[in-house]
Amino acid sequence: QERGRTILRHLSNFFTKRGKRNLTDGMFQKPSLPEYKVAAVEKSRFILLHYSIFKALWDWLILLATFYVAITVPFNVCFVSHYEGPDHHSLVSRSTLGSDIAVEMLFMLDIFLNFRTTYVSQSGQVVYDARPICIHYCTTWFFVDLIAALPFDLLYAFNITVTSLVHLLKTVRLLRLLRLLQKLDRYSQYSAVVLTLLMSVFALLAHWMACIWYVIGRKEIESSDPITWDIGWLQELGKRLETPYVNSTVGGPSMPSAYIASLYFTLSSLTSVGFGNVCANTDAEKIFSVCIMLIGALMHAVVFGNVTAIIQRMYSRRSLYHTRMKDLKDFIRVHRLPQQLKQRMLENFQSTWSVNNGINANELLREFPDELRADVAMHLNKDILQLPVFQRASRGCLRSLSLHIKTSFCAPGEYLIRQGDALHANYFVCSGSLEVLKDGMVLAILGKGDLIGSDLPVHEQVIKTNADVKALTYCDLQYISVKALKEVLGLYPEYSSRFSFDIHFNLTYNLREGSEAKVRHHLSMNIMNGITFIWHSMTFLITFWLIKYFFSLIILLICTSVAL
Repeated sequence: QERGRTILRHLSNFFTKRGKRNLTDGMFQKPSLPEYKVAAVEKSRFILLHYSIFKALWDWLILLATFYVAITVPFNVCFVSHYEGPDHHSLVSRSTLGSDIAVEMLFMLDIFLNFRTTYVSQSGQVVYDARPICIHYCTTWFFVDLIAALPFDLLYAFNITVTSLVHLLKTVRLLRLLRLLQKLDRYSQYSAVVLTLLMSVFALLAHWMACIWYVIGRKEIESSDPITWDIGWLQELGKRLETPYVNSTVGGPSMPSAYIASLYFTLSSLTSVGFGNVCANTDAEKIFSVCIMLIGALMHAVVFGNVTAIIQRMYSRRSLYHTRMKDLKDFIRVHRLPQQLKQRMLENFQSTWSVNNGINANELLREFPDELRADVAMHLNKDILQLPVFQRASRGCLRSLSLHIKTSFCAPGEYLIRQGDALHANYFVCSGSLEVLKDGMVLAILGKGDLIGSDLPVHEQVIKTNADVKALTYCDLQYISVKALKEVLGLYPEYSSRFSFDIHFNLTYNLREGSEAKVRHHLSMNIMNGITFIWHSMTFLITFWLIKYFFSLIILLICTSVAL
């Protein structure tokens, strides 16, 4: 018993020490920091991106195939089925068999690709996992695409008898046109694309109405009603073409003539009230004509209203140009400006519009966040920011400077700066050439890449210019105001002193009054330094030549004495 108590005491001490050690193990250790990193997107190589170029081209191919189905299916149901022979295997059906089977194969392949194509979830994230993609597709467009892809045309390939019911089942493929609404929404910013799609929809609707109009006329012939049999529009057309119907199966106009007449009637009814040469005579035809007129009124409100808005949007920039030009001419007329000043204003307006198309970049970027505006400004002003004077500036300083850089334009003969005026900005020449004039004398010719302006004064004072700057050609300029430059340099004092020193050597021409004396002083100092350097060089060369001659003479005397 005593031995048992001793064993228990040792075990309790062991576990107590072990527990204390475990509690204090991590007390004085450095806590581990969590690792933060962006999780890489894991995407299977067999997943197709919905925004890829291949998917965009594939969608347009499927859209063209859908339009093909929307044209051929109603035509086959309404026209071909009535002109087929008893075996229902006419040449008309056989002629499009290859293209129909190819379209069915495209639709089947499209279903497979949709099961492997990413999509954007309601939270705005792109889904790359195969399982959610399959679930999403099955709950949206899968059943519509599956019904549209049923291979009805393979029945012709295996010589299976096809009835009119098969043609009617093929009309289910028209449900794929619902995808057209997605196209209109996705490409709504492209006016030409939306305009083409809207006009295609209008033509497609006229095609469908023509098919229905023919079926109505055909049913009037097949009804054998003595009242309506002889006055239907199809019978009237046959009489005019001298191919009247003898009975419901013999006679009548050819299929191309019947289709063209049907399409002519529906288009004239959708766009106007018709011309009467193809008219509705029976009750069924009149009811359908009323429906076409109502649909035509709706199409005018929807399709042609959108077409008008799209055309106006396409030419809105040109309309704005003419509006501003008219305002400018009215201003000139009201204030009776002289002809020379008028011509200068008109040329400046036209030249400036040709460069920026009436778009004010500063106004456009004002609504965007500062971070994005700075990135765009850095890209737009990258030429001036790559000057040597800005090489030592930090990225934050460059971003701040880029937000204050603006663009300007100068026509030939225009003065950019006048002598004696206050200098408000430093200019960078992007293109064109200018000349610096003083008292009628050309002091400098400026070209692309030159920087003109002034160094920053130590004290707050107005900078007066010492020369004129005149444009020789059309010039594109970028400039930053002296006030904005001081504000930015005040935020970065470590770079301000360096900028004040470097600007003297980076200015192509300094326009500040008094800079000529400094230039002359620097020039005279450089000349004196050059003369001093030349004098020392000549003295060194003469001394070296004399020493060389002296040693040569000594060696010659030694050699002569040895020889004697």
